[in-house]
Amino acid sequence: MIRSVICGSGSALPARVVSNAELAERVETSDDWIVERTGIRQRYLAGPGETTGTLATEAARRALEAAGMAASNIDLIVLATATPDQTFPATATIVQHNLGCNGGIAFDVAAVCSGFLYALANADALLRTGMAKRALVIGAETFSRILDWDDRATCVLFGDGAGALVLEAREVAEDGPGVLLTRLHADGAHNELLFVDGGPSTTQTVGHLRMKGREVFRHAVVNLAEVLGEVLAGTGHVPADIDWVVPHQANARILDATARKLGLPSEKIVVTVDRHANTSAASVPLAYDTAVRDGRIKPGDLVMFEAMGGGFTWGASLARI
Repeated sequence: MIRSVICGSGSALPARVVSNAELAERVETSDDWIVERTGIRQRYLAGPGETTGTLATEAARRALEAAGMAASNIDLIVLATATPDQTFPATATIVQHNLGCNGGIAFDVAAVCSGFLYALANADALLRTGMAKRALVIGAETFSRILDWDDRATCVLFGDGAGALVLEAREVAEDGPGVLLTRLHADGAHNELLFVDGGPSTTQTVGHLRMKGREVFRHAVVNLAEVLGEVLAGTGHVPADIDWVVPHQANARILDATARKLGLPSEKIVVTVDRHANTSAASVPLAYDTAVRDGRIKPGDLVMFEAMGGGFTWGASLARI
């Protein structure tokens, strides 16, 4: 059977690290307040010359290096972001040009924090149907540029960064590597719980992020547990089969609550929210790359990716590495 096999991963972070203590000098908050409610201790914020496109390009180059693959071999780039370099064209085309692999398919996906799961599903479908052979799937964000820095309830939660995977369509055995199954959902009824109050067609401005955190938390725990259950049922697996869960790094409380709801031990959850904060579409590939490079995730492991974001959108994907 043809599967999309993960061949390598990479990530990129801005140069500037901002601790909770430094943030407390700008906003009425404290390290204790942030850590207790979110588990976040620091975040990376983009500076002059650092954009979603530059971070995505760097992450892509590192993923290609890890895969031992030249950029010229890539014929598909799917980039998930809510903070593109331009309203159009797609930031994926900027990355394509930066890498020098012009001519293939390149487009952006907008599903906010679930964006990487949506991008992965699109790339997987295009690879398995023969539209492309090798893909870069990227999540990249500069959320610091849509934050209201006077709103301490939201500005302390987010950071900037990028992560990327290289996928290749390969003929594999039933128990071989690759993306096994992805399930995606959306429910536009909850738009007002997590959104940006701007846009080209409405306000002609970029706008700022707005969120009702308590309500988002409640929906996230239920939706994520349900979609994880869907993917497990669809692949004939049980929670005990999973070696690692790589979740969207929203906050530590959601990660803990989701793990408990599924009966998964916390040791199986990859957590990077403490050092990266919530990097939206970048958080899943950024966390995955961190766990691969520190030796936790190894070839043969069964890994579950999951995320939920504005829309609402949510999804999960199971892959054997």
